[in-house]
Amino acid sequence: MTEAAVSVTEVRGWVRKRQAAHKERGETLGNFYFALLFIAIVGGMLHRQLAVVFWPSVPNASQLAGVSIIVALIGGLYIALRRLGPLALSRPASSWLLMAPVSRRVLLLPSLGAAMAIAAMTGALGALAIMGHVLARPLAEQVVALPLLGALAANVLLLIALAAQADRWWSGLSDTIAYLLLAAGLAGLVVDSAVHAPRAPAGWPPAGSVLPVVGALALIVLIFFALAVRTLGRTPNDRILEAAKTAGTLADSAFGVEPSFVTDMLERRYWARRKLRSMRLWRRVPVLTAQDLLLLRRRPRRLLWLAGGAALPSLFVSAPGWVLAIAVVLGGLFAGGVTTSNVRTDTGNPWMLRMLGISSRDSVLQRCYVPVALATIWYTAALSLLQILGELPAGPWWALGIVLGPVGGVAAVRKARTGFVNNSILPFDTPMGSFSPGPLIASLAGVDVLLLGVPTIVLIALGNPLDLTGVIIQATLSVLAVRAYLAGTTAKDRVELSTH
Repeated sequence: MTEAAVSVTEVRGWVRKRQAAHKERGETLGNFYFALLFIAIVGGMLHRQLAVVFWPSVPNASQLAGVSIIVALIGGLYIALRRLGPLALSRPASSWLLMAPVSRRVLLLPSLGAAMAIAAMTGALGALAIMGHVLARPLAEQVVALPLLGALAANVLLLIALAAQADRWWSGLSDTIAYLLLAAGLAGLVVDSAVHAPRAPAGWPPAGSVLPVVGALALIVLIFFALAVRTLGRTPNDRILEAAKTAGTLADSAFGVEPSFVTDMLERRYWARRKLRSMRLWRRVPVLTAQDLLLLRRRPRRLLWLAGGAALPSLFVSAPGWVLAIAVVLGGLFAGGVTTSNVRTDTGNPWMLRMLGISSRDSVLQRCYVPVALATIWYTAALSLLQILGELPAGPWWALGIVLGPVGGVAAVRKARTGFVNNSILPFDTPMGSFSPGPLIASLAGVDVLLLGVPTIVLIALGNPLDLTGVIIQATLSVLAVRAYLAGTTAKDRVELSTH
């Protein structure tokens, strides 16, 4: 018995009719109308803020900043494309059509076209923002040439990521290069904030030099697209299914306002690709702290990003003082969250704590050691670097970073213990419609603990020399934060860590 290939168009039409059988007539048009109305309302409310982001009245960035942003965008966009697929199918198509006797090329071609359109739009918007912040006025041919250049460059990156999705020998090498480009771009922005780099002269870059690059990139896109279409059917099924799961998880997370879906997916996917060998825990430290140290040892790349991230607050030196202060305090939350995936595991399923006979208070206390240490090191490095760059006045800022560390570490643990969004809270009625406070409360978890870093925020925002009084005040609040958090959210007679 032989299997005959059928038309993908007919199968898609059949599946679409079965999916739409339960819908009322006009429901699809209503959804499109709602989406367009939502975009129009949000655009009318935020058009001034968007204009500042993409096209300020006066260029405010140097050539070095522009080149650094371009390099960082290339690396970041490639990493995002690799994490998203970039080639994916919808859930119905991946469930029913991927293994069906249909042409894989025709099946995957619409997804490739949609991905190229989204990538081109992203590249064009990025190029437009760089133009608005870097290039001197007036602009002529660059207004059209540079966004087109950004769109074509984004499509080249997408087609390279598509080839890497088929598990080429150079796939891992391309990811490493993308991470290096992202790090180099961020480093260039840090250097630009520390020095006075020259601004772009009028008429730079000349349109005569941009148009040949646009033509060359267009030819490269056509060649790569033809090769991609030719080899489209060779993309492994497991990679397409993985990308489909990623897209579905992102959609579920956005629809349900549940970021833990994405966090859990990333953690599972990372460890599924690792080959681990058994290692003994350190006996001289508490068992849960030893597990955190083992996790830290097995993820060295996070430590590298954490070390480089200590220079990122210097990007906000031109902003108001309170913006720089908030950026510094928030950085400790991310630094302390390097090992808090273990806290999320204990919160969701505390079976290991029951087997070890560890109470919730002892568990949280042991889990706080590593996040507090990481946040302390990060705060100390960030504040010391800002002082070396001359952005902070005289004073023992390194000591302020040390006493601020417990706030960042406890905030990271508090963030990890939130678990799923609590949607059982009654919604509020507002003039804009019904509003559920559950997602808002979940988003503020951890940030509320950072409010105990208000003395640091005030000291940085005022810009006055630092004395020991400010350090002592912040140290007192940090100690009280740890003690109050442990006493108020844990107990000696229970194991569960969930804060709900």
